[in-house]
Amino acid sequence: MKLILSEEQQFLKNTAQNFAKEKTPVKHFRELRDNKEALCWDSNIWKEMVELGWSGILIPEDFGGSDFGIGGISVIMQELGKTLTPSPLLATSVLGASTISMLGNKDHKSEYLPKIVSGKITTALAIDEGSHHNPFNVETSAKLEGDKWVLNGKKVFVVDGASADIILIVARTSGKNGDSNGLSVFITNKNSKGLDISKISTADSRNYANIDISNLKLDQSSLLGEKDTSGEIIEKILDLGRIAISAEMLGNTEEAFEVTVNYLKERKQFGVTIGSFQALQHRAAKMFCEIELTRSAVLAAMHAADENSNELERLASLAKFQSGETLHLVSNEAIQMHGGIGVTDEHDIGFYLKRARVAEQLFGTCEYHQERYANISGF
Repeated sequence: MKLILSEEQQFLKNTAQNFAKEKTPVKHFRELRDNKEALCWDSNIWKEMVELGWSGILIPEDFGGSDFGIGGISVIMQELGKTLTPSPLLATSVLGASTISMLGNKDHKSEYLPKIVSGKITTALAIDEGSHHNPFNVETSAKLEGDKWVLNGKKVFVVDGASADIILIVARTSGKNGDSNGLSVFITNKNSKGLDISKISTADSRNYANIDISNLKLDQSSLLGEKDTSGEIIEKILDLGRIAISAEMLGNTEEAFEVTVNYLKERKQFGVTIGSFQALQHRAAKMFCEIELTRSAVLAAMHAADENSNELERLASLAKFQSGETLHLVSNEAIQMHGGIGVTDEHDIGFYLKRARVAEQLFGTCEYHQERYANISGF
């Protein structure tokens, strides 16, 4: 496996890099936060992303997308991660598009996928129910009563759940809590009677929600795929999400490191730049090595997904683990090396620490993926 980008992926990366620098610098994120933007992202910026075709990268050409693969959208998220750009790309163009593409029938795909491509709708995948990520820890029930599915339960920490037009709900149609079998996915509008969506506040000022589901009645056509059989596909969809968020976390890490190194070259103490201190050089060198290792892990996972490799699960967990460990290290070191100014709101470096602490939790912590990797590898 070659750990390099293709010519097309490099082109996408360059386009995203220019877009982030010109349209969404960190100043843009700060303005969204300070203005308490309800969506937590800029709808005009999202329209521009849609016009660039980013919303349809994982969607088949038959439905208006480019079907360019997880590698394509990951390099975009990596560049947007450098400027902390909030957008519906992860929840809609990765999780939502993949769920409908993999589980939906022809009618579902025809109805929803073109709308994702055109930016008419955004989506959210509602899966977690506890304080720790566990895709099979599902107690939300779905029972067929007459000609209607009736859903009851709760979902927590739903990415973009407060702004999404369409909610994809993972529910248990058979089996017991913890089983991978017996899971099904339902699609519904955010305004459906029986859904109570509550926006929650997080350190990274992004869009998340808790959702209470009480006697939500859905037509039989709302079921995506076959009843009871979605567990394995849900795990694959989550792996794509893990790779994409790992790429964003890599971008967060790269920028935090670059800002910190530049600061070491400028800040003077005792008449010399602090970057001349050997102890700080050693710490910077360690960060550099960890970033290179993370870049390789993310690239390997991207290629595994696009090549439909049997290594997808293992490499997705490796990427999420490594990106989490490295971002945690670099965000901590960035604050420490900046000193007192690093913990002030006036300096941007603190945003990377806040984003790191939330991103580390998404779709499984480092500990979760360390254990998963070991189990898959037979340790």
